[in-house]
Amino acid sequence: MTSLSALLRQAVAVPLDFALPSRCPGCGVIVAASHLFCLGCWSSLDFLGGPACAGCGAPFAFDRGADARCGRCLADPPAYDGVAGAVSYGPAASRVALKLKYGGQTGLAETMARAMARLLPADGDGWLIVPVPLHRWRLWRRGYNQAALLAAGLARSSGLTLVRDLVRRRRATPLLRGLGPGARATAVRGAFVADRTRAAGHRILLIDDVYTTGATADACARALKRAGAKEVRLIVWARVVRDADTAG
Repeated sequence: MTSLSALLRQAVAVPLDFALPSRCPGCGVIVAASHLFCLGCWSSLDFLGGPACAGCGAPFAFDRGADARCGRCLADPPAYDGVAGAVSYGPAASRVALKLKYGGQTGLAETMARAMARLLPADGDGWLIVPVPLHRWRLWRRGYNQAALLAAGLARSSGLTLVRDLVRRRRATPLLRGLGPGARATAVRGAFVADRTRAAGHRILLIDDVYTTGATADACARALKRAGAKEVRLIVWARVVRDADTAG
């Protein structure tokens, strides 16, 4: 028998759905349900998978083996132990990321986390979910950390332990947009510190919205490894994919 509370929820939901219909996270057109993309935006999303570099997750044109690494990772191995991105960074993926990061549309974190959930390791036991931190002043200005919202969504869906403050950004860093790989690495070098008492001996799933050059993830991973973390993997909504990555 349908409970009174369920009937009340249905009675409220119908007019709300009419007044505030669900919209595509990418372009904003009306869709059938929350967290669904319209056909055009869905078709434009490039979901990543298949053969990739074991270090940075750069897609390979063909399978080179589970432990194969691209030339960049062989020349300069990153501190993290792998990168997994839900989608390639393209027009629809970037619109969603920017709406979350700068547009205050925090509900999109759940949409993105649902797409990222398939990237969680099958052996979930022993992993901690940790967001890439913002500096306190940037957090104060924005009001939230988009990586922490994504991490919370992944923790809810997986049951893994979320540790929001395991990594701390101890100094402010400049905006990295527009900077090259070398300048990005210099900007974030030594900017992070991890809590040794909680990181030591653990495997860490580091969560962020976008992977560009990996400079921020590498700096965070170095801090976690110094604090005794056994393994650090990065999971992101979107990964920038360059021709050089695919060529290996």
